[in-house]
Amino acid sequence: MSKSLKRVRAQAETLGLLIDIREMTVSTKTAQEAADAISVHVDQIAKSIIFRGAETGSAHLFVTAGGNRVEMGKACKLAGEVLERADAAFIRTETGFAIGGVSPIGHIKPVAAYFDDRLTDFQTVWAAAGTPNHMFEIEPERLAKAINAELSDFTQ
Repeated sequence: MSKSLKRVRAQAETLGLLIDIREMTVSTKTAQEAADAISVHVDQIAKSIIFRGAETGSAHLFVTAGGNRVEMGKACKLAGEVLERADAAFIRTETGFAIGGVSPIGHIKPVAAYFDDRLTDFQTVWAAAGTPNHMFEIEPERLAKAINAELSDFTQ
């Protein structure tokens, strides 16, 4: 079991989240691939998008519905600073995850988190569990609370 997957499982237990992590036999690197693999609507995929604060250098996590895109102006306003796209090295250093497997939980460092209110339209959503081939299902409100995320409008 990968370190990333172990970290997600351990934090879920610490937070009291009873999640069933599933290994997918096909790629789930993109929201559409994940939705196809699980047979759910693409917006039921909770994408974890990391940005880097231009002034602070801090990581900012935007958990968004799979079909939505982050609107940078809105995201910067929420973060209180200009945000930049994070590269793979920054994401790995700040979260411990590789692109394609970034989970909303189990980060190695604390991150400011924001949660797309579109996800609350569903009874459950699916998120990456630390690898490009592992996912877990969870109620969106429980996930937002677990990561101390603000329900926000930051999408196009």
